[in-house]
Amino acid sequence: MIATLSGALAVRDAGRIVVETGGVGYEVLIPLSTYYRLPQLGERVSLMIRQVVREDALLLYGFSNATEKRAFDLLMSVQHVGPKLALAILSMLAPEELVAAIGKGDVERIDAVPGVGPKVAERVVRELRDKVADLKMAAPSTSTSNGHLRPVPDAAARPAGPSDEAISALVNLGMKPIEAKRTVDAVIAADAGAAQNPEIIIRKALAVLLGEK
Repeated sequence: MIATLSGALAVRDAGRIVVETGGVGYEVLIPLSTYYRLPQLGERVSLMIRQVVREDALLLYGFSNATEKRAFDLLMSVQHVGPKLALAILSMLAPEELVAAIGKGDVERIDAVPGVGPKVAERVVRELRDKVADLKMAAPSTSTSNGHLRPVPDAAARPAGPSDEAISALVNLGMKPIEAKRTVDAVIAADAGAAQNPEIIIRKALAVLLGEK
């Protein structure tokens, strides 16, 4: 069972990366919270891994810290929540935000994640209400214990086409391409300064989905 993975960052896409180590490239699926902390292509990255074995595939899910990984495991324990949906939830809600929503019974906030739906959101609140206490909440920091992740990628680390990258990230979260493009276009129209920064576009688009200002 793969628990951690370290190596050179060969591919860096929203929701998906490839880590090369020992002559092998490992595809790892990640939440946006981890994506924001990735270093530049070619640099070394270290992730905590949850390996999921299916009949037709062996999938690796990567996280920047133990709290995210534990939150992923808890979400996976909920009926009708698979790995893709768990990543989508963690991409829109940081672990501490998820805990707060569950504690307050805020079904609507969880339901705002594309693909969740009210019934699944209710299950998340009901089934995890007594299980999230062991999640250790930590304030965002400028570094991580492994030293190979950072909180926000700088401009040199970002690939070309920031709006396309943002749309791709939203589609990976379960949005329809047309809806994702409409949301991104609206964000850029409201804030032209965000047009060259995919991270800002994604964050503002998610804020729109969650009804935040």
